[in-house]
Amino acid sequence: MTAINQARSRTKLYGWIDPTLNFSNSGHNNAPEANDDYANRVEMNQIVLYAERLPDSVQREHVDWGYHLTALYGTDYRFTIGKGYGSGQLLNDHHQYGFDPTLEYVDIYIPKVAQGMNLRVGRFISVPGIEAQLAPNNYIFSHSLLYAIDPFTDTGLMATVKLNDQWLVQFGITDGHDVAPWTVDAKPSGTACLSYTTESVNDNFYVCANGINDGKYAYNNLQQYDATWYHKFSKSVHMATETWYMYEREVPSLGGTIPPETGANAAYCLPGEQRCTAPEYAVVNFLQKELSGHDFLSFRSDFLNDKKGQRTGFATRYSENTITWCHWIGSTVQIRPELRFERAWDMRAYDNGRTHNQFTVASDLIFHF
Repeated sequence: MTAINQARSRTKLYGWIDPTLNFSNSGHNNAPEANDDYANRVEMNQIVLYAERLPDSVQREHVDWGYHLTALYGTDYRFTIGKGYGSGQLLNDHHQYGFDPTLEYVDIYIPKVAQGMNLRVGRFISVPGIEAQLAPNNYIFSHSLLYAIDPFTDTGLMATVKLNDQWLVQFGITDGHDVAPWTVDAKPSGTACLSYTTESVNDNFYVCANGINDGKYAYNNLQQYDATWYHKFSKSVHMATETWYMYEREVPSLGGTIPPETGANAAYCLPGEQRCTAPEYAVVNFLQKELSGHDFLSFRSDFLNDKKGQRTGFATRYSENTITWCHWIGSTVQIRPELRFERAWDMRAYDNGRTHNQFTVASDLIFHF
């Protein structure tokens, strides 16, 4: 890949292979934990190939363009798949392994709008959040409960405008979360975000209203209000905190006469209700300590309240704590062993509703190419 990418073309090809291993006290599956959904197994979570051309956005003289294509195969396709993008392999056939063209977009950089504007058109990662779908873009191998149930990808147009060195704004129009424009679940949805970085560059605050429409029940039609805060304590210690509130309206009641949509849960509505509003809120904190140029420790604390059980299938509060060590072997291999403990406080939600608590020991091994 180094030889290929040394060519004069600005298009670069690269990717990674990400096998994983986990041991769990759950015997069936680790849900709602992600991305090691299958308990006590060796898995191939991701085989990913990128093709991308980055726009030149560090100049103010001319319009430039770029693009990005992602091909993903593995068990993690279930956490990136959008309805209408080959989703039958998951929603209908329940395949353990699958393929997803996770990202396909074009960037157009326009330097004369404020201090630079990027227009992104296509399918892209849903904008707010600390964690991301692609393995190397995360501090820890497993994901927070907060991440596991929020939007993954959106399809539409997103404008990112740099106002000055402190302020950045984003506006977008999409077809909703995790759906293709040609599906019946697609509906015009708005996104608006604001980012502020202090002059010291020790703090960043980022707030978003994401995928906003009428909020009526549809496949992952989440109304998301998200805020993140990054803080640097020193050259070797920093933290990242995220919180969100999400809901859907008119969700079918569990046990009612209105069937839920394939791939979307019903809600624990009040007795006698056929539909209800299903809200959830969550908060997560990451604390990172760099040990050397090849090693860092990360500690994550996570809380989720799935008030009506519509996102996880169980109406309960969850907590999760994970500690991991990330080690680079040379410049191409990462290993990330972790210890994780989580609890469902109000009802048994782990191991298909058999237990309140779950303990996992896991690791992934990322081979970059």
